[in-house]
Amino acid sequence: MAGTDEDAVAAEDDALYVLTAVLLTPAKFPSVLGDDYPQACAALGLAPLADGYGLVLGQDGEGARWTVVIDDVSLVAVAIASWDCGMEYDLSPDERTVVAGLPGWPLAVAVAAPGVPAPHDPDPEVADRPPLAPPDTTTWGPAQRRLGADEIALQWAIWREQIDDAAFARSADGASGTAADDGSPEATGGAEEAEKEGRKGHGGIRRVMAEARAYVDTPPPLGRVRSSFAPGDARILRADGPGWSLVARTDDIAFVLLDDEPGEVLPVGRGPELPGLLEALDKMAVRPI
Repeated sequence: MAGTDEDAVAAEDDALYVLTAVLLTPAKFPSVLGDDYPQACAALGLAPLADGYGLVLGQDGEGARWTVVIDDVSLVAVAIASWDCGMEYDLSPDERTVVAGLPGWPLAVAVAAPGVPAPHDPDPEVADRPPLAPPDTTTWGPAQRRLGADEIALQWAIWREQIDDAAFARSADGASGTAADDGSPEATGGAEEAEKEGRKGHGGIRRVMAEARAYVDTPPPLGRVRSSFAPGDARILRADGPGWSLVARTDDIAFVLLDDEPGEVLPVGRGPELPGLLEALDKMAVRPI
């Protein structure tokens, strides 16, 4: 998802060589930045506008990192779609669409512009605020937990095929459908440990299911529940909350990740209540336009 070498936009009166771009909208935002859209905007010091923003990440002629925030969301969406298809796209927003030029990058970028110094933060006298920096994902915590949920959503089929429905054990009261045991698959590994006999009434899963049900009655901040395309008539559902992330297919099971269970992915079977909960969450979820 990178631009061509020639891509450049104006930022802080200097040319910016575009490296990549991302959307920051209620339905699609870098979840590493927060559990919901307002949190992600706050990480950049932006107001959570209803239509969202496009973030253009690049380097100036001195090699300094800059993030240009624009309000032309459609332009960035077209650029990203083109790059994803292997096509070149000259991402050159009109200066009138530029909302802010922020020093630094809020996300890790693995590429650099050719012919300029290596990426570095702008000099303090040039920037009017501390430079943005990617969240720390070297240790387990909210950012790493959300990245794990992103990966499951992107690779649903791979994760699902590792789970045998026989691995689930019906909880005693049926409140959370079925729950994984102590040895649930790690986010960085396989799911063979999930084949063990399930532990009834996993406390973390019960809490997540209760908080997710509460979203149906009291809508959470925008973007905490998102729905995206899945094969067939199903949808991939993503919900986040304090200390947890949930990924599900509306016609299948769910996976839960918890801050207080580092590196573990807990599968949740259909059970008697999960289908209805997923249907209700999908109806209230934000969807990409």
